[in-house]
Amino acid sequence: MTNVVTPDLDRGKRIGLDEAILCDSKSGADLAHILKGAVEEDHPLLLTRLSGESFEGLPENIKKNVDYDSESRTGFLGRVRTLNDNTLVAIVTAGTSDNSVAREAARTLRHAGEPSVSFDDLGVAGLWRILEKESELRTYPVVIVVAGMDGALFGVIGGLLPGTIIAVPTSVGYGAARDGETALAVALSNCAPGIVTVNIDNGYGAGCAALRFLGHLRAK
Repeated sequence: MTNVVTPDLDRGKRIGLDEAILCDSKSGADLAHILKGAVEEDHPLLLTRLSGESFEGLPENIKKNVDYDSESRTGFLGRVRTLNDNTLVAIVTAGTSDNSVAREAARTLRHAGEPSVSFDDLGVAGLWRILEKESELRTYPVVIVVAGMDGALFGVIGGLLPGTIIAVPTSVGYGAARDGETALAVALSNCAPGIVTVNIDNGYGAGCAALRFLGHLRAK
């Protein structure tokens, strides 16, 4: 037996963010039921935390309508918006271990028609890497920073760049990193003013925060 589904079809008109489906908390039957209805109604959806196993378990008539990305565990069901011409968001990672979360942010933006550019492996253990990219990063009004371990990259980027900085702590790290809790605490208590912080491993949330800002920026 599947649960009753009440799609939020007007979310995009109401808040500027289209409906997304968190997949990893749903049974295969419930997920298939939700997506079947969306296909029948021609209602595009962003699917987050969609494991490869869950994707492969979907009925073929649904799978063929999903653009699936295994690194970010995201899927685009149905059509996606045409990309805007100019790129306003940079996504910076401390290390390649943070790439899956960064990719989730990038795919969230792409589903909404916003391009982004990635700057990978700029961790503070090699500070020269950030400094080499500083002038280029300053040209982006939104910079999403994805980092685990000690979360030091948040303050460095926040102290160098003038744009909106969105910190995404990740669960990458040993022992005292505490599955991202240390990086989260650093982001929240940072002395670089005005850093926006989302939850641990929440690339989707970071993408949505960027979209809210860009919605106002593009409306001007």
